[in-house]
Amino acid sequence: MVANVVNDYGVKLPESALMWNLPDFDKHECIHMVHDEATGLRAIIALHSTYLGPAAGGTRFWHYTDPAHAITDALRLSRGMSYKNAMADLPMGGGKAVILAGNDGRKTPEMLAAFGNAVNDMGGRYVTAEDVGMTDADMVALSQKTSFVSGLPTDNANNAGGDPGPFTAQGVYLGVKAAVAEGLKTDDLRGVRIAIQGVGSVGGKLARLLAADGAKLFLADVVHDRVAALAEELGAEHVGLDDIMQVEADVFSPNALGAILDDRSLETLSAKVIAGGANNQLAEARHASVLHTRGITYAPDYVINAGGIISVAREYLGQRDGVHCSVDSVMAEVSKIPARLHEIWAQSRTDNVPAANVADAMAQAKIGRI
Repeated sequence: MVANVVNDYGVKLPESALMWNLPDFDKHECIHMVHDEATGLRAIIALHSTYLGPAAGGTRFWHYTDPAHAITDALRLSRGMSYKNAMADLPMGGGKAVILAGNDGRKTPEMLAAFGNAVNDMGGRYVTAEDVGMTDADMVALSQKTSFVSGLPTDNANNAGGDPGPFTAQGVYLGVKAAVAEGLKTDDLRGVRIAIQGVGSVGGKLARLLAADGAKLFLADVVHDRVAALAEELGAEHVGLDDIMQVEADVFSPNALGAILDDRSLETLSAKVIAGGANNQLAEARHASVLHTRGITYAPDYVINAGGIISVAREYLGQRDGVHCSVDSVMAEVSKIPARLHEIWAQSRTDNVPAANVADAMAQAKIGRI
């Protein structure tokens, strides 16, 4: 359901209340507002584009202090999925779902069942998978109510499936190395100072890969014990969450939530390279020009972090075709991420246009928007 011009009380709503007048509405094909009173489920499923195929994108379980932020998240993330899937050459459109968690963060089997029914009611236009706050076990629960779900565990180590985090981390790792080569003109990570914001499923694996290459790491995360243990394991420096963007580093790698590159943070950022797995890193589109003007090498987020959706999409499509997708074949696709980034940077240099804008134009062309 979307907002009506007249509400249930016969009161005419202002134009600003209409979904398509929200700042982040981008010709989205469909926005479903889901409410199941019996289970307490409140969710938003946003489909940005099905031009290339069914809209694929994970479900985020998150507590929003303001429900309006959940709508913004769904709109921005679903658009990002359209771009991500297009740039990864996947025959999938872009969609995203957010489940609004309560103050207690409680997630019940009944709530997941209700959400599974909501996904199923969309008849295959939306394919879900895990995202922040969701697990592969949750995907199994959803699969009891719908077949339009991926990221399901597999008992064959050679088959893609389950947690897509390792594939995302591998792609980001390859993208960081490509960005270092582009921005710092070196293929050697030894001694390169990398500040990593967020060391969860993706950031933690990324940190281990970079540490193995000899990078000097600064780590920050909202979970103190997790980041402290990882810093000790890797011989990295544990930095406060509020300080990680002020560290004297060569590379800043955001791997938590988005919108962290804003006027305030960019004013003090010393890194010459930004490459990380977080979605929607730019607080506003205009910040792409700030990075470009300052000569900062930026890896567009939906290009560098595509490893997970490559795994999820190939798993889902393989299930539909009756052919299991192998881990090796997924990794072969993930290995193409650096080449895509270098193509974007080359055009950015040639046209003197921010890398983020170059990537957006490429993606929009692929989904028939320009």
